Amino acid sequence: MKVLIVGSGGREHAIAMSVAKSPAVDKIYCAPGNAGIGMIAECVPIGVMEFEKITAFAKEKEIDLTIVGMDDPLVGGLVDELEKEGMRVFGPRKNAAILEGSKAFSKDLMKKYQIPTAGYETFDSADEALTYLEGADFPVVLKADGLALGKGVLICQNLEEAREGVRTIMLEHQFGSAGNRLVIEEFLTGREVSVLSFVDGRTIKTMTSAQDHKRAGDGDTGLNTGGMGTFSPSPFYTEEVEDFCKKYIYQSTVDAMAAEGREFKGIIFFGLMLTEKGPRVLEYNARFGDPEAQVVLPRMKNDIIEVMEACIDGRLDEIDLQFEDNAAVCVVLASEGYPVKYEKGLVIKGLEKFEGQDSYFCFHAGTKRTEQGIVTNGGRVLGITAKGKDLKEARANAYKAAEWVSFDNKYMRHDIGKAIDEA
Repeated sequence: MKVLIVGSGGREHAIAMSVAKSPAVDKIYCAPGNAGIGMIAECVPIGVMEFEKITAFAKEKEIDLTIVGMDDPLVGGLVDELEKEGMRVFGPRKNAAILEGSKAFSKDLMKKYQIPTAGYETFDSADEALTYLEGADFPVVLKADGLALGKGVLICQNLEEAREGVRTIMLEHQFGSAGNRLVIEEFLTGREVSVLSFVDGRTIKTMTSAQDHKRAGDGDTGLNTGGMGTFSPSPFYTEEVEDFCKKYIYQSTVDAMAAEGREFKGIIFFGLMLTEKGPRVLEYNARFGDPEAQVVLPRMKNDIIEVMEACIDGRLDEIDLQFEDNAAVCVVLASEGYPVKYEKGLVIKGLEKFEGQDSYFCFHAGTKRTEQGIVTNGGRVLGITAKGKDLKEARANAYKAAEWVSFDNKYMRHDIGKAIDEA
């Protein structure tokens, strides 16, 4: 079969690597892809929001399955456009992708169906938000309602910071139209855990747990990023936590979406906070996390194509989802200055050291092939992932492999998975 993957980051590289393992797949295309994806797929110069071009390409090449990896085309309705042409697509339709596309929608859904989450209020007016903050308990969390590349969340310790946050999001529109509406949320404390799941509209099968590191600097300092590294599984995601989430969060979310006439097929990413009062949902995503996919997919035993087709056909209950009894850690190599300002076009050396490895992976996020070789083409450049018998071994392996690669202005955090030592 022929498969088209839509996206260009480390997540899509991880998906492509999993797809390439399937004996059912003869040919993989990726739009637009990157230099790493280009080693296992044919990259085509079509943007992820160029729906007409993607649809025309899929028809021309007689694509059997399209996998939409990124949030923007999902929220924008690419799945709907492809389905109109009778094509098979893995990912939620537009009316279901709103679960990620609007934080106000997801918070209202959780409130209506009593899914545990932080207390919140939603505002369409900056003045009303500022008035509300006068009487708020601090710290608070400000969230731009729409998609903001994982960066539209501000934690404010006091009223002055919160006022500045409202200006940044709603008046200066630092996150674009995502900030037209604002969610002000209760600040929760505890361990964060990410749990990805396959969903077929009624059945949900969760994957192994993971934990991301969003802040740019060591010790969780600096600005929020798209993710500087992750590890899987989380030692804090115990059987007790899983049982609670299965009872009150996972199936409840799938059922709530169905009850709202928004049947969800694809991936639901649950961002959880493990508080003293029990797990709470911080956020939903409607696709694989990035870089969570880079530690979860290499540990999955199943043929990803079989699982995705079961989701499309409503047969997920027939799948026995299995993961290796080991661990994985991903360290993101970024360009110095990310996520604000950074240089591109820097030659990357050492990539050949990953060839033929089965426990070490180099997932490309922001790269491009040029006459000079493969060069940097984004803030997050590579995701260096390694497996190990346990998290400590995987972490040591990942940092060892991170030294195999070099480019000017290379930057990484040195404490990814340090929480493992505290477990």
